[in-house]
Amino acid sequence: MSVATLKQAVQPKKDLAAMKPAEKVAHLLESRKDSIAAMLPRHLNAERLLKVAQIAATTTPALLECEIPSLIKAIGDCAQMGLEPNTPLGHAYLIPFGAKNKAGQWIKNVQVTVGYRGLIDLARRSGHIVSIAAHEVREKDTFELEYGLEENLRHVPYLKGERGAVIGYYAVAHLKDGGHAFDFMPNSEVLDIRNASQGYKQAIASAEKYKKTPSHPWVDHEVEMGKKTAVRRLSKYLPLSIELGAAIAVDEMADQGRSGHVDTTIDGELVVVEEENETINPETGEITPAPQQPSTIGEPPALSVATLIKRLNACKDADAAGAVMTDPDVDLLNAEDASKLMAAYRAKFGDA
Repeated sequence: MSVATLKQAVQPKKDLAAMKPAEKVAHLLESRKDSIAAMLPRHLNAERLLKVAQIAATTTPALLECEIPSLIKAIGDCAQMGLEPNTPLGHAYLIPFGAKNKAGQWIKNVQVTVGYRGLIDLARRSGHIVSIAAHEVREKDTFELEYGLEENLRHVPYLKGERGAVIGYYAVAHLKDGGHAFDFMPNSEVLDIRNASQGYKQAIASAEKYKKTPSHPWVDHEVEMGKKTAVRRLSKYLPLSIELGAAIAVDEMADQGRSGHVDTTIDGELVVVEEENETINPETGEITPAPQQPSTIGEPPALSVATLIKRLNACKDADAAGAVMTDPDVDLLNAEDASKLMAAYRAKFGDA
């Protein structure tokens, strides 16, 4: 690879900072298309996932206010799990939130919340489960539950009118070896989990403050989320695939207000971002309306220049170094960092 080619590779995109957020998302997704495609299971097409992700970003304006690398990583999480986010399928949801990073600064990131249908789909894909389902139990239903040496579960929904309020949820799975497993959760236990969710608490607090209708999966799809909670608990007793295990871990971290991304784990209160011009008080975490400051630089790369240089120095030849220099994150470097990377290349490999 010639120096001229490498120079071209490390030049920051001149129009990246000037791009609108939606254009920037489309550009960065396209630049990572091959990496995302490599993570996908056979049933999911890379072109479709990228299109779904772009639609999600453009139809949910608050997502475009988040750190773009965070959005890209969230979509990568969905790719690894083989779930489409923010579609009528209800597999997964991309939710904007604010939290403190490791430096103590408040930033806006994207959290992945797995839906009921997403967990069901992943469980069926494991190859160990013939079928799995969850249902809500209501006051007028006929419901019998017995644990012990002779377990029994019988549920007959009331069909002659309104079934009444929800009193609980259960999930049941039939295993490939002929066995079965089920678990029941009273509605009080499900509501305890809902009320402990950082995202739900902040959505309610934000709605009360701004006198708006709260927007959160627990508000918009409470029964579906209750079913998901029952499936998630039952799944801990089932043979798990890697994808299902990852989905449960990501979903539990979302409930705790922590990022599901291993390399960007964030501690702190989760804040749902609803307004394009909201800012977050660094002392209290309170969301207050404020004029939005225009961005004058591109989004920071997922990999820092120091990390890229470290990888470069570990390369044994120019061909291996070329792979580092053409990494998509190089496109996001500013002029100063791009020069540092180029200098590091020349120091090790000269002008060859």
